[in-house]
Amino acid sequence: MAITPSPFHPHETRLPGVTPEYRAARDRLQAAEIELMRQREAVAERRRALPPGPAVTDYTFLAGPPHLDQGDLPVQPVQLSALFSGPGRPLIVYHFMYGKAQTSPCPMCTLWIDGFNGVAHHVQRNADFAIVSAADPEQLREHARRRGWHRLRLLSCGANSFMYDLGSEDEAGHQDSTVSVFTQDPDGTVRHRYSARPRLDADLTERGIDLLSPVWHLLDLTPAGRGEWYPSLDY
Repeated sequence: MAITPSPFHPHETRLPGVTPEYRAARDRLQAAEIELMRQREAVAERRRALPPGPAVTDYTFLAGPPHLDQGDLPVQPVQLSALFSGPGRPLIVYHFMYGKAQTSPCPMCTLWIDGFNGVAHHVQRNADFAIVSAADPEQLREHARRRGWHRLRLLSCGANSFMYDLGSEDEAGHQDSTVSVFTQDPDGTVRHRYSARPRLDADLTERGIDLLSPVWHLLDLTPAGRGEWYPSLDY
């Protein structure tokens, strides 16, 4: 099957006045963007090729009602293994910094989860997805209502060691934002596959999970870049 060439150039516009200097610099940037894309694909391939991880405890979480307008329904326990909706489906869990030593919702986590709420119904075509927090279910649902989260499964893990065992909580209850992926064997065993946090290394403290939000990438398109901006809960 022949491929029809696109009439659209990767970066050219029809605006008048483009200088040769700009065009040459933009061409060099495009080459770097292509190289970055190929490197990202190579890293993603390595991630997919990870061997099966260790088996984990079938933790018990507390789940509120499935919809924000059902706040009067009782909280129910749910097992980690029950979060898998079918064979062969991975489970993505975001560790939300809220509860215990984190007495107020983390603004950065909230930014990420705002985005997750917008795309969760797309993600769930291919993977199961949940938000886990050490806050109690009532606190979690109250914050969700304020933010308008209506597509997310919200679970409280304050009574178990899930966050501590996965390395996103210390003995004093301080937390770190984390994303984890789990798989399930045919016999029901749940295995840890992958986790990532903002800290990549000692000198790379805030760049480990940027890909979870488009906000940083949009800001990086601008001349000023992302700068030192940090989200808050007042908007």
